[in-house]
Amino acid sequence: MDENRINILNESTRTISKLQLLTVFFNSDIIYKIYLRTQVIHQLFATNPDLDINKLEMFHLQFTVTLIDLLKKIKKNNESRADLLLDEVQLNSELINQMDDTIFSGNDFNNDKQRQALKMSQSLKKLFEVLSQDLEDYPFAKNINLFSSRYAPDYFAEIPVELLDELLRYNPADLYTDKYATIQRKLMGKLNKHGFKVEFYTGLKTGDITIEVYKITEIEQYFLYSPSNNIFLFCDIDKISNTATGSKLSKKERVMQELLDKNVRLQSSAGVMKTHLPAEVISLLDEDYKKIADVDFMQHMNSFDVQANTLKAMLNTDLI
Repeated sequence: MDENRINILNESTRTISKLQLLTVFFNSDIIYKIYLRTQVIHQLFATNPDLDINKLEMFHLQFTVTLIDLLKKIKKNNESRADLLLDEVQLNSELINQMDDTIFSGNDFNNDKQRQALKMSQSLKKLFEVLSQDLEDYPFAKNINLFSSRYAPDYFAEIPVELLDELLRYNPADLYTDKYATIQRKLMGKLNKHGFKVEFYTGLKTGDITIEVYKITEIEQYFLYSPSNNIFLFCDIDKISNTATGSKLSKKERVMQELLDKNVRLQSSAGVMKTHLPAEVISLLDEDYKKIADVDFMQHMNSFDVQANTLKAMLNTDLI
């Protein structure tokens, strides 16, 4: 075998290997079929010494090399576009991590609701003692207002100021008043009758003003506590029936979940984008494959100048 023949066959093998890598990357049926056909053509020349080996070299120079250049350009452009999406994924992930460091989770809220209900029960029981025995003691449990300040921004439902005013409306003659707290007389009687057992029901807010709504455990009776002035009043639950009574996720958690969902979509889009082939390119490759798959392929070697020019023209367009 002469040296020129060996060199051309070796170069053909290297060219086909480059096409194989791109075939794997794009995972496209048409590119795979072209790749297989170039192997057949290579083998045709490798096993038939009588064929003009220079035609194999011409075939690769006119077609395969130009196709590889085109696919490399598409790959580079696709990866650049995909990288922009992945950069956004990275920024979203950083924001999620920042928010995660400062968030009070739904589990925190649910656990603290139970602790707050226990504190409220103890405080009401102590308030009853203070009022009934005319004591000077401070009735409230330690840090009882920390719950609202911590969870109101994310977990309390916003209500209009008109509803807030209506909920806090009362007749002074109906109240027990102490220097530390104010409570409706009948409400205190109800609470005492049922052992001051209460459950946190929901939180409401208007701007910075918050209200905690509780249910007396053993009956369908609700009352509110206003931390700003330490007042306890019956609460007509029907008035807040159209108001969200709680959220499984805080605002921050909802934003985090939205960002996580967006990242999944972005990563999926980036994956698809990397291997995208424009319809015009696919159509051109279909035509090229038909020519190299023709049984009379050897008779049309010279026609690949036209195909090569079409591929080169594609390299200079904005389609890719």
